[in-house]
Amino acid sequence: MFSAILLAKKSHIWYILPVMKTNLHPDNYQIVVFEDLNNGERFLTKSTANSEETVKWADGNTYPLIKVHITSASHPFFTGQEKLVDVEGRVDKFKARQEAAKKALEARKAAATKPVAKKETKEVQKIGNLKTKR
Repeated sequence: MFSAILLAKKSHIWYILPVMKTNLHPDNYQIVVFEDLNNGERFLTKSTANSEETVKWADGNTYPLIKVHITSASHPFFTGQEKLVDVEGRVDKFKARQEAAKKALEARKAAATKPVAKKETKEVQKIGNLKTKR
């Protein structure tokens, strides 16, 4: 994590101080627009993210557009509203799996209640150490 060690002297005591790495943070920041897909809210800020889509902002300039599913404008923690945000249909998928599992369980119960025909067994006659079937 550290690239070099710096020694410092303070009142006759030497201290070892770490020196942070250089060129650790990106330098390709640009102004972009983030759009919340839940409510259409847009934010103009700096980011290193790139996008092919662009949008014209109120100042007349064109900026890259990055679409996100949830931001502080739609998240219940920031808005104080209790609502379910389900963009990708996770709840619907869960309910469908639950219904399918319930139907499969009912089908297994119905199959278990059907009488099972017993197989006929043949008599075995023991002759000495040999077993023969009739």
